[in-house]
Amino acid sequence: MAFFNSLLGDGHPFPFAPASWGMSTDAGANPPPGARDPFRGNLYLAAICLVAAIGGLLFGFDTAVVSGAVGFFRAEFGLSASMTGWAASSALVGCMLGAAIAGALSDRFGRKRILLLSAIFFTASAIGCGLARDARDLVLWRIVGGMGIGVASMLSPLYIAEVAPPHLRGRLVSLQQFAIISGILAAYFSNAFILHTGLGDAAKWRWMFAVGAVPAAAFFALLLPVPESPRWLLKQGLAERAAAILARVSGGQDPSDQIAQIRDAIAHEGGSLRELLQPGLRLAMLVGVVLAVLQQVTGINAILYYAPEIFKGAGAAASSAFNDTVWIGVFNLLFTIVAMMSIDRIGRKPLLLSGAVGMGVSLLLLARAFDARASGPGLLVVILAYVSFFAASLGPVVWVVMSEIFPTRIRGRAMSLATVSLWAACFLVSQTFPVLIDAAGGATAFRIYAAFCAVTALFVALAVPETRGKSLEEIERTWHRPLARH
Repeated sequence: MAFFNSLLGDGHPFPFAPASWGMSTDAGANPPPGARDPFRGNLYLAAICLVAAIGGLLFGFDTAVVSGAVGFFRAEFGLSASMTGWAASSALVGCMLGAAIAGALSDRFGRKRILLLSAIFFTASAIGCGLARDARDLVLWRIVGGMGIGVASMLSPLYIAEVAPPHLRGRLVSLQQFAIISGILAAYFSNAFILHTGLGDAAKWRWMFAVGAVPAAAFFALLLPVPESPRWLLKQGLAERAAAILARVSGGQDPSDQIAQIRDAIAHEGGSLRELLQPGLRLAMLVGVVLAVLQQVTGINAILYYAPEIFKGAGAAASSAFNDTVWIGVFNLLFTIVAMMSIDRIGRKPLLLSGAVGMGVSLLLLARAFDARASGPGLLVVILAYVSFFAASLGPVVWVVMSEIFPTRIRGRAMSLATVSLWAACFLVSQTFPVLIDAAGGATAFRIYAAFCAVTALFVALAVPETRGKSLEEIERTWHRPLARH
């Protein structure tokens, strides 16, 4: 990590902000009362959180870009259905690896340095996929990109949560989910644009991957001036640096209270995952892992990864298939905003229940459309309905519930286990979907996913407690009550 140490010390000012934003960055220096400016502090805070959220944008872009490229590289390399699934889903092996190691590495080396490492993974993967000589090369670089996704999926929201003050944390952490969907939409637009260029088919899919190097390199450059997490600095005993960063993001206010709260939270950490096997908390582990798996086996990434192929499989022309895929990204983004606006008003459980039912009905209608070889506007409407129900429910809400239900002292490691389970399920869906399509047809595949939607609704109704408006301590206490009272 000497390379990262030489790049930038912790707590440097953000160079793109006007000098008048700043305060002394000397260790522990607190500005005089007249220098306090909460508005400018909020601007600075928003800037560094937006930079961290670019990790989510790259997460979304790298996840969705394969949807446009898969048909081209399958034809160029002459891949079988199973090998096509492996090439498309191999990134998810990297996701599991990245998510598994992100917590330990960031605890040792810092959140920022490991986010920089994720940016390197993203950049190398984009270039490597664009230059791939064969399927083996493509799979290798997809795994590297997946490691970037796994790291970013853990650390981007974690960094934002640790740098943000409590009264702004919810809104700022929600930038991550918004950025992921924005990245998916950007990938769809980029793929559609490249499709309509004069490039040959062999060049088109390579450029679809390669353009991802631009935002990845920008992520690396913009991260350099971003300060380290003050919470991590406090865990390393660097209280004065942490105080300077907290003072700046709060516009010059005395950070003593925040430091005391962070130290108190750190004092309650250090438990082991064995605690989740104790009576009561076993259900928390069950809910976290099962919800993570159900989010994926209800088929969302079969739609996001293979959308153009689904449209073409139903009889649509290639250009129409790519244009319709852009609409999927638009609706995904719009209904994610709906979820962000309603989750604290309606509650987690009603959104999960209604979303699972709506997704299941949409998938059954999609199966009927495939049986009838319907490729007109009706097919697009049904797929948009499915994506909208997912974006307003299971997409963001599962991540929120996962972040709430585990005890404070083991939340990081428990969240890591649930996240690895999510990526494992995502890999299973992405790997098996092409095989299902070839062996049983699209209609059968979508009916299987609809059955999992029914399982999801039943599981949510019986096992998932409502966490809206409850403190983390209140949520933890609910696991010791009878299941019927949830």
